[in-house]
Amino acid sequence: QVQLEESGGGSVQPGGSLRLSCVASGTVFDISSMAWYRQAPGKQRERVAFIDSSGGTIYADSVKGRSTISRDNPGSPRSPVHLQINNLKFEDTAVYFCFATVRDWSSRYRDYWGQGTQVTVSS
Repeated sequence: QVQLEESGGGSVQPGGSLRLSCVASGTVFDISSMAWYRQAPGKQRERVAFIDSSGGTIYADSVKGRSTISRDNPGSPRSPVHLQINNLKFEDTAVYFCFATVRDWSSRYRDYWGQGTQVTVSS
């Protein structure tokens, strides 16, 4: 079993900042990549940011320039992933999900999702 445990959601005023974190637990031999997705009410889930095992990153246009995805040690399966979003906007309100491609107990790579953490931007 693999679990992704997220933390750091909450309510923030427009223009504020938030840092989300996620760590994998369970039988994790390797993580090839991690990402953050978000889903606002009535909208499709969208990928916000992605990081691979060598530290390469990709951002959605909606957060580019004001967000940073990072891992303390991208090559370590136990290293948490963080998402820092600055200058938060009302449209950033969503449930944020951690995602990882994990080599698990089966020795195969499988995709896993966290349960999600709510981010609400309101004045």
